Amino acid sequence: MEPGSDDFLPPPECPVFEPSWAEFRDPLGYIAKIRPIAEKSGICKIRPPADWQPPFAVEVDNFRFTPRIQRLNELEAQTRVKLNYLDQIAKFWEIQGSSLKIPNVERRILDLYSLSKIVMEEGGYEAICKDRRWARVAQRLSYPPGKNIGSLLRSHYERIIYPYEMFQSGANLVYSNTHPFDSEEKDKEYKPHGIPLRQSVQPSKISSHSRRAKRLQPDPEPTEEDIEKNPELKKLQIYGAGPKMMGLGLMVKDKTLRKKERLTCPPTVVVKEKSNGDGKVTPTLCKKEFSCNPEICTRMTMRLRNNNSSAQLIDAHVCRMCSRGDEDDKLLLCDDCDDSYHIFCLLPPLPEVLRGVWKCPKCVMAECKRPPEAFGFEQATQEYTLQSFGEMADAFKADYFNMPVHMVPTELVEKEFWRLVNSIEEDVTVEYGADIHSKEFGSGFPVSSSKRNLSSEEQDYATSGWNLNVMPVLEQSVLCHINADISGMKVPWLYVGMVFSAFCWHIEDHWSYSINYLHWGEPKTWYGVPSLAAEHLEEVMKRLTPELFDSQPDLLHQLVTLMNPNILMSHGVPVVRTNQCAGEFVITFPRAYHSGFNQGYNFAEAVNFCTADWLPIGRQCIEHYRRLRRYCVFSHEELICKMAAFPEKLDLNLAVAVHKEMFIMVQEERRLRKALLEKGITEAEREAFELLPDDERQCIKCKTTCFLSALACYDCPDCLVCLSHINDLCQCSSSRQYLRYRYTLDELPAMLQKLKVRAESFDTWANKVRVALEVEDGRKRSFEELRALECEAHERRFPNSELLYQLKNCLKKAEAYVSQVLGLVSGQEARMETPQLTLVELQVLLDQMGSLPCAMHQIGDLKVVLEHVEAFRVEAREALASLPSSPRQLQSLLERGQQLGIEVPEVHQLQQQVEQACWLDEVKQALAPSAERGSLVIMQGLLVTGAKVASSPAVDKARAELQELLTIAERWEEKAHFCLEARQKHSPATLEAIIRETENIPVHLPNIQALKEALTKAQAWIADVDEIQNGDHYPCLDDLEGLVAVGRDLPVGLEELRQLELQVLTAHSWREKASKIFLKKNSCYTLLEVLCPCVDAGSDSIKRNRWMEKELGLYKSDTELLGLSAQDLRDPGSVIVAFKEGELKEKESILQLRRTNSAKPHPLSPSTTAAAATSICVCGQVPAGVGALQCDLCQDWFHGQCVSVPHLLSSMRPSPTSSPLLAWWEWNTKFLCPLCVRSRRPRLETILALLVSLQRLPVRLPEGEALQCLTERAISWQGRARQALASEDVTALLRQLAELHQQMQAEPRPVELPGYPSVSDSDPLTENNGKDMPKLQELLENRDSVASPEKVSPRENSDLESLSSLLPQLTGPVLELPEATRAPLEELMMEGDLLEVTLDENHSIWQLLQAGQSPDLERIRTLLELEKPEHQGNWTRDQVLERRRRRRRKMDLDSKNEDPNQENLESKRARGSGVKPEEGQEEEVEEEASHDTISPTQPTHHSLILKGSQNNLEPENAGPLASFPSLNPLLYLSSSNHQEL
Repeated sequence: MEPGSDDFLPPPECPVFEPSWAEFRDPLGYIAKIRPIAEKSGICKIRPPADWQPPFAVEVDNFRFTPRIQRLNELEAQTRVKLNYLDQIAKFWEIQGSSLKIPNVERRILDLYSLSKIVMEEGGYEAICKDRRWARVAQRLSYPPGKNIGSLLRSHYERIIYPYEMFQSGANLVYSNTHPFDSEEKDKEYKPHGIPLRQSVQPSKISSHSRRAKRLQPDPEPTEEDIEKNPELKKLQIYGAGPKMMGLGLMVKDKTLRKKERLTCPPTVVVKEKSNGDGKVTPTLCKKEFSCNPEICTRMTMRLRNNNSSAQLIDAHVCRMCSRGDEDDKLLLCDDCDDSYHIFCLLPPLPEVLRGVWKCPKCVMAECKRPPEAFGFEQATQEYTLQSFGEMADAFKADYFNMPVHMVPTELVEKEFWRLVNSIEEDVTVEYGADIHSKEFGSGFPVSSSKRNLSSEEQDYATSGWNLNVMPVLEQSVLCHINADISGMKVPWLYVGMVFSAFCWHIEDHWSYSINYLHWGEPKTWYGVPSLAAEHLEEVMKRLTPELFDSQPDLLHQLVTLMNPNILMSHGVPVVRTNQCAGEFVITFPRAYHSGFNQGYNFAEAVNFCTADWLPIGRQCIEHYRRLRRYCVFSHEELICKMAAFPEKLDLNLAVAVHKEMFIMVQEERRLRKALLEKGITEAEREAFELLPDDERQCIKCKTTCFLSALACYDCPDCLVCLSHINDLCQCSSSRQYLRYRYTLDELPAMLQKLKVRAESFDTWANKVRVALEVEDGRKRSFEELRALECEAHERRFPNSELLYQLKNCLKKAEAYVSQVLGLVSGQEARMETPQLTLVELQVLLDQMGSLPCAMHQIGDLKVVLEHVEAFRVEAREALASLPSSPRQLQSLLERGQQLGIEVPEVHQLQQQVEQACWLDEVKQALAPSAERGSLVIMQGLLVTGAKVASSPAVDKARAELQELLTIAERWEEKAHFCLEARQKHSPATLEAIIRETENIPVHLPNIQALKEALTKAQAWIADVDEIQNGDHYPCLDDLEGLVAVGRDLPVGLEELRQLELQVLTAHSWREKASKIFLKKNSCYTLLEVLCPCVDAGSDSIKRNRWMEKELGLYKSDTELLGLSAQDLRDPGSVIVAFKEGELKEKESILQLRRTNSAKPHPLSPSTTAAAATSICVCGQVPAGVGALQCDLCQDWFHGQCVSVPHLLSSMRPSPTSSPLLAWWEWNTKFLCPLCVRSRRPRLETILALLVSLQRLPVRLPEGEALQCLTERAISWQGRARQALASEDVTALLRQLAELHQQMQAEPRPVELPGYPSVSDSDPLTENNGKDMPKLQELLENRDSVASPEKVSPRENSDLESLSSLLPQLTGPVLELPEATRAPLEELMMEGDLLEVTLDENHSIWQLLQAGQSPDLERIRTLLELEKPEHQGNWTRDQVLERRRRRRRKMDLDSKNEDPNQENLESKRARGSGVKPEEGQEEEVEEEASHDTISPTQPTHHSLILKGSQNNLEPENAGPLASFPSLNPLLYLSSSNHQEL
């Protein structure tokens, strides 16, 4: 990869193998088979068969682990070198009193390490400056030419690196700029990495995963708090000269003490370990108390000089630069070595004596040159479960890539991983649950144990060779001969990974194989290098990063170092890669370097295994470990000897390999012991090394584990060396040294001989098999003798060979032949079940049995069977030649032939004859006239069976007749099916003709039968229609709907059906039109319920409960309460009688209810009890501070916030003939509760139009009779009301109101109070003209804005307040209404309010009654209080309603001549496209004149019931009362809003 390149080029893919099930059953055999191909790549991937899916056996709830912490850019070798270099140079500049700031050059951070390295390679700073080769340095750093970058690099080098290089070399600078970064504002400060120091402390329990944390951040001057928290600031103290030469770890801004005297009463600084709250243990400083006052070091020096007995101490306080001790007030004492320096002798000189800890230049240099500590991973302190780790891992990945984890491409993760690993700027920290012991936490594979019973499926996986707990201990594996459970080699390790968590370049212990299985999760990316390039990889890494290997020679064995595969490939190292997905294996071969990282959250398991071909590689590994002085995991010699001790237990291939290794080992042991004798060491003793711990038998020189022999010394009992290092034991005399051995030189050859016999036993067995198979001695061996040879091969574990294959094949054939012969000569049932042989096959079988090299007595039995077959053939030929023979004779011969077990041609001919006879008999019975008609399926079955019968003249004739019959039947079935399923239905006459044509077909036809049934139903339906159409009355809608439903389902074309559908559609249209006129939106009533009187209203609790039941769908309809059944609704007389009776009951009930409710206390009065509160309003509660209104009809109380109430401001619009503020009896204060108003109450004219359209319907509807009754009741009441209003007394009262109205109209300024019939001097309004008139005047002038929702503003509240202030001045009554006149009017008013019809006379009577009584100030105040929050909270909604109102007026003007009902529909459509109301409300259809709104604070369970309720029933026009001017203002007000009806 080119330097500075950020693009990662993926290496080529490794081989991928997909074994068949046969190959998969032998794991190590299959791996040996693919080894020649896969070993060339170092790693390979194996995909098991698709149905091999082992269950995950880990106990998820109990699985808890502590992961490792990985900082990605510390893993890469070159990046770590750069970080270490930057930490050192940062430490140097911190010593100089400055922080390291790395400059940017050409929009990228300058690589200081590469700059320093290139300068050294080019000959050093002086040589480059002399030859002016800084441009070449810039070119080598991949900077573009021609931008004077060389001069800039020289400046940065001189400023940052050169002082450090000089300091490292020990040279003194003539001048050192101690503030080299003060002028570089654009440079970012470098935060020291401190890898070794950080690993010395425990990490945080709470892992904070930085996503893209920048290392280069401005770093403020350390404070005392920073010192206490940061161990790096404690340890990286300032060493050397500089203007800030006090200790970096102890310097704070507010210190006032000078340098302390060290020899008298010094403050003791103790470093303690302290937890800082997040799990990190950091050193803190604790100063012990001291009794004497501190003094500067110069005064102490003077006292020492005055003391003649302290000459040695005086010498210690002499400047090391000038060797003088004067000017002790400018003398500094080093806190490490106690050397003294004048501040003016330092380079550069210091301006003053520093306070705090100070170290001299010599100690500083020693600190900077201290070798780094070994690098390793930190262990996290937070414990995870699989679930908590997975949640953290998925959250990390999703947050990092800003997309769901499963959508992140693997290529993107791979490129980002290597970018982060190579980055110095970005620190990304991840956690990796690596090397988790499966013995402690449980394996991911099922394991056979006594703790848990496994299912049969789990047991199969528990014993599978691919189970990583089983593979290391397979018979072909070398590790099965090691008794100890070596963690990670014989016992699997578990790995729980997250994105970017990595495993570094390494090879397995003892260069063994390894196998890794990914149980589940996201992929794991692998990189591999073959064993042939292992030394090349080591050489490249050591050459590119010698600094790391100098301090840690076995770095590659620590699994802590990565290097970019592109860099390795650029240096000639072959690298391959692969993505291991869940359910796949990855195999690494001996000495194949491999590394990789995880793509996300996953769970893997890995273990080592060794096969016979590994033994020579393992011996080479031991020699390699000796050169590196690395400890062994187990003794290779002990493993070889243990296998050689029991050669009969070894696989043959393994025995051969062990024999070769044992031979080499014996020869080497003889040579070493001979050299020991030549040295003069003759004493020896036997030692059972396998019983000693490994640390007690390790060579002190090469660290290898001894087994065959070792050299020890009597005088040095703790020392021991292998025979390869006999000169490195000790300095004692050779006479004190002795040999410790495990076997003598005579025992080793004996073990070798046993191995040889085991290895050569195969040849002896092979000779026996060859003689038996080739019959070289002329004698065929018996089956038992050949089976014994096979068992011998199995017992001795001989390898698979061609001879063994031939032997097994011979035995397999012999067993098959014997089985066939036994089947032929056995009983009848067995012969019937076994496959039959032909005569040719029987002869071939006899020949094959004779050719086998195996003697079998079953050959004679086979010859007897052949003789019986020939005899039967002769008899069968005679019977077939004499046809027609009797069927019984043919059947008997057929049964005998079938029992032979041999396919004889004559048997087939006999069977054909028998089948023909049977089939013809079945056809004859099926077509017999007396037989019951069979179905088409039976006939088709006969035809199919006949096609299988052999052809003959009789069979062909029967088959043709049967085919013709089926063709005719199927054709008529298709016609019938077409008639049943066709979109265009056929007439009954057509169906009758079809049925008549099929009567003579002798087959049962299902579709014809269905057609008959449909025709019968159609005829019955026509009869029902004729009966109902010819009746005395119009048919009811329910009867017509039932007939239409039945007629539509019939597959018959009915002419009457269309006429009935049209009648039903017309009736539904009328009912829908009536519903739109009467029913409110979302009404809980049906149209019939609204039109009928409410007969059960005598109890307010019953009425209220039934109101709630109607909302829940539990209430019985009013028609049921009237006593009308479904049959009664069909009789017009019953409906009319019940309606009349219901009117009387309704009137009686409402009177009783009024008497009951009048006795109730005010709901807000203190005397109201909790029991009484439950019968108040529809909510059953008494909200504090909420006004209550009494219904004018039922006299019950309701909360203003629970129901819709009249709007006073809406009723006070300006009018040419009204003075709304003074005519209080015209104010809109009438309130009817939602329990009394069940419908929209349309005008009588609208209802009459409905009745006219009803007369045109040829159908009777219950709603029609109810509407007629309601209309008659309304007209009757209207006549009585007009008669009452036309009486002399009432006419006089109306005339008086008109005169009063004209008087107020004539004198608008000043305005008189409406409570007086004339203006007088004692008028309160006139007396308070100076104070109250401005308010009234302002209210009158702004009444447009009050009444218009579009102009509602905060000023409206002041208008309401002004109106409220006038209420105490209103008095009444304005008319004297006698009791004789009032009582009839009140009774009429009550009856009119019960009507679900709007009549002008109702409003006239209400206005007259209002003028005849005192103004209800309490109700007016309540309405004003309720109107304030409504206007404030529903300003937007009222504005929308006003816009619709204006649009509707314009449409009315444009379509005056159109039908009123059509105008009504158009108006509603316009409103339906309006603005959606506020939350908790639905857009309502405007029904009455007042624009009532529902309080947003009302109980939510009543909102749907009440939101459609209307309380103001105002006339559309003045009607017959136009002659009364006092009634006109309110009528004008409401006329525009009633047009929608």
